[in-house]
Amino acid sequence: MPKRALKATTAAPAGGPYSHAVIAGDFIYLAGAVPALADGTMVTGSFAEQAHAAFRNLAAVAEEAGSSLDQAVRLGVYLRDFDDFAELNEIYAQYIKGDNLPVRTTLPVPLVGFDIEIDAVLYTGA
Repeated sequence: MPKRALKATTAAPAGGPYSHAVIAGDFIYLAGAVPALADGTMVTGSFAEQAHAAFRNLAAVAEEAGSSLDQAVRLGVYLRDFDDFAELNEIYAQYIKGDNLPVRTTLPVPLVGFDIEIDAVLYTGA
């Protein structure tokens, strides 16, 4: 199964030597999206502002890959402060909707310079 790497143009630039997404067969693997603007400027406001920015980046990469967050089968959410978990759930529900929800792992990690990072796996098959 061939794979194709994607460097998105409408999301924040990758912060290192990696692709925004890799398309392999019926799956799209999205790299961690952080709270940054398309020009790379970090969003440094409240947790809510940062979470919305990260979800917008993730959605932009999914769209450029020809899909959407509606096709997510797995999300990984990484929080600097696990006290933001309840607020995360409220914001998450604005982007991930429906009865057929993906699986999710949420972990506290020592992020530096931002409060949240989100990655995902999308399924594009039938």
